[in-house]
Amino acid sequence: MDRITRMSDVALRGKRVFMRVDFNVPLAPDGEVADDTRIRAALPGIHYALGSGAALMIASHLGRPSEGAFSQVDSLAPVAQRLSQLLERTVPLARDWLNGIEVSPGSAVLLENCRFNVGEKANDEPLSRSMAALCDVFIMDAFGAAHRVEATAFRVSHRLRAAVPF
Repeated sequence: MDRITRMSDVALRGKRVFMRVDFNVPLAPDGEVADDTRIRAALPGIHYALGSGAALMIASHLGRPSEGAFSQVDSLAPVAQRLSQLLERTVPLARDWLNGIEVSPGSAVLLENCRFNVGEKANDEPLSRSMAALCDVFIMDAFGAAHRVEATAFRVSHRLRAAVPF
């Protein structure tokens, strides 16, 4: 059996890290996050990556949007706001991120809903190549989505050094 690589086994300082999380959280009628349990569950890994000097790109889905079309209803904007509050720092939301994203070591950016990208649910090879080109390390911290054979939860991990939190 292969040994599981943990975040603490990988030098993250100065690395561009793609972390797949499960922020598919319920929203209240006013659009605010109604239950932040899944966001809080990812905080230890996020803190560790940021404290290690990683340039952190956080990816998640929310809802069941149509691929290829932005939907304000399924936007991660409320999640970015709640994550910023919990981390006590601004975590910007990057809407068009596949062609490149600016993030500094020790900082984080939340990538807009990965299911807006055509090919996400089909585990598309060209899409995973585009995602892998953004980073050096892949961290899987999306327990609720780990069973899905989708580009951000599966195929991108085959192109990068992959790890799991603690």
